[in-house]
Amino acid sequence: MIHTKLCDLLDIKYPIMQGGMAWVSTAELAAAVSEAGGLGIIGSGQAPPEWLEEQIAKVKQYTDKPFGVNAMLMSPYADQVMDIIARERVPVVTTGAGNPGKYIPKLKEVGTKVIPVIPSVALAQRMERSGVDAVIAEGGEAGGHIGELATLPLVPQVVDAVSIPVIAAGGIFDGRGLVAALSLGAVGVQMGTRFMCATECVIHDNVKKLLIKAKDRDTIVTGRSTGHPVRIIKNKLAKRFDELEKLSTPPEELEKLGVGKLRAAMVEGDVEYGSVMAGQVCGMLKKVQPAKEIIEEVISGAELLLESLPRRRVK
Repeated sequence: MIHTKLCDLLDIKYPIMQGGMAWVSTAELAAAVSEAGGLGIIGSGQAPPEWLEEQIAKVKQYTDKPFGVNAMLMSPYADQVMDIIARERVPVVTTGAGNPGKYIPKLKEVGTKVIPVIPSVALAQRMERSGVDAVIAEGGEAGGHIGELATLPLVPQVVDAVSIPVIAAGGIFDGRGLVAALSLGAVGVQMGTRFMCATECVIHDNVKKLLIKAKDRDTIVTGRSTGHPVRIIKNKLAKRFDELEKLSTPPEELEKLGVGKLRAAMVEGDVEYGSVMAGQVCGMLKKVQPAKEIIEEVISGAELLLESLPRRRVK
């Protein structure tokens, strides 16, 4: 069995974290992943505090295993979200779009592990100085909001630059991705897109069908001119973004175009004008399957690969 420092840090069986995706990572998915031995994460996004409280209560009802919450620090509810996480003694919080530094003392008091998602070495070092427990180095292959660096060059540079554990994310789908991440010095992986086709994921069936039909080149990065690039599946919304960016449309107008589009896709099933955030591994998705099966496939695939790798003598 593959056991790493991440398993010890988070008290989980396998070194696999599920990405905390807004409108995607609900209690049903998070609980299923945690119950299967990984770390399930609720994606709070910009949802109101009451919604998060309900989701945490559901997870605790479904499983007694560790779980986490992803806190988007640009959310207008960020302070309240962190208060809830601390009050409910959520075992792990992952963060994005900001510095969690001011919340760390309160979270540490209740034993919550703080793990921010970072896209660069400089930000990883800054987070380490803030006192976080680990970082998730996410490459541009990931779905949703991304940085400039790809996973392969990003992860080893972050590993070399910090002394805290590093989790790899972006472009990871199966056992091959896990082995690659471990070889780069990561202690585990975070996977998002593959879990979108978990049986327990409650996103609209239209999205799952679109993901399964997707090919290797079916994602595109929109919004680079706004300073907040986002990887989504190519559709009419993506085409409109592309047209407006070529016309040098002001960033604020482009931002307005994206408002409410994620929910439109994931909840309402609008895969034409909704924002279907997904990573480049979507071309590898072939079916909907239980989260437990996904995790077991990743682990067994990694173990088989490690056994089959050629062992060469160094002369």
